[in-house]
Amino acid sequence: MPIEILLVEDNPGDVQLTQIALEDSKISVNLNVARDGVEAMAFLRKEEQYKGMPTPDIILLDLNLPRKDGREVLAEIKEDRILRRIPVVVLTTSGSEEDVLRAYNLCANCYITKPVDFDQFVKIVHSIESFWFTVVKLPQE
Repeated sequence: MPIEILLVEDNPGDVQLTQIALEDSKISVNLNVARDGVEAMAFLRKEEQYKGMPTPDIILLDLNLPRKDGREVLAEIKEDRILRRIPVVVLTTSGSEEDVLRAYNLCANCYITKPVDFDQFVKIVHSIESFWFTVVKLPQE
């Protein structure tokens, strides 16, 4: 079965970079994309058009999102007794120490600042994939 990833990202370029990075994956991956925080929560709660969608094995979350920012999304995920088991990797352009601290205080599983270089971005995505899907033991629903 493929690994289910929910990418919460409003920047089309970053969505495309992530898709490209995952295309040459050694692991079978199914990438779903939510373009803002409201859409992400609807996806995770399987509301309306998201009924029947798979529960992600991991969430890649940008912080700076329209309608509901990533900090709010992270707080909602970690307050939910079922969703909080899903690992959340904050993948954002912000390297602010305040954002890092706040994300970890909200129980982010990992915080990564997006590199601007394409090759470095691909390496980051591959390292996320390698660590979370070959090294770490994740709970089965």
